[in-house]
Amino acid sequence: MGVLENKARARLFYKYLSQVYDRVNPFVWTEEMRNDALELLDLESGMTVLDVGCGTGFATEGLLEHVDEVYAIDQSEHQLEQAYAKFGKRAPPVQFHRGDAERLPFATNTFDVVWSSGSIEYWPNPILALREFRRVLKPGGQVLVVGPNYPDNPVTQKLADAIMLFYDEYEADRMFKTAGFEEVKHAFMGPEYEPEVAITTIGRAPE
Repeated sequence: MGVLENKARARLFYKYLSQVYDRVNPFVWTEEMRNDALELLDLESGMTVLDVGCGTGFATEGLLEHVDEVYAIDQSEHQLEQAYAKFGKRAPPVQFHRGDAERLPFATNTFDVVWSSGSIEYWPNPILALREFRRVLKPGGQVLVVGPNYPDNPVTQKLADAIMLFYDEYEADRMFKTAGFEEVKHAFMGPEYEPEVAITTIGRAPE
């Protein structure tokens, strides 16, 4: 388990990263990547969507180009403060919550879509969180998770494993199917200088 696959350490990490996050993030998670991921979903304006690990709201902004309202959750109060500054704290179109991906504060069968980008790499128990996603999804609802693709170089692999969760499409397939998702598919994406730095996995909750 990587050093940042610990909730307290991850919160401390983002206490400082939140101050520069919106300036650093575009180098690794671009608007083009976000838009490519959004195209993998069957989004309609009236859908109920949850953004898990919303951070400063970068993905939330993209989701709002397709749906009228987004529920967003993050464990970092410092990241959420940045998001509040963009959207406001309480009123639509975003309903913010501070909380944990492994214990979502929402009722079963609530959402049409659950989205999470740049968050899974910090989860101590990814399958537990994915099961929570399936619980809050309506039957047949879609899930989309963007995480860091496992590097090919053995030296880089050791460094990656020491920091946080990196995984390939085979491990993603195993995690999502173990969590109960169907129609699991994967896509690789990234900026021009590293076109496969991220792995995006989509699936559906059983009908």
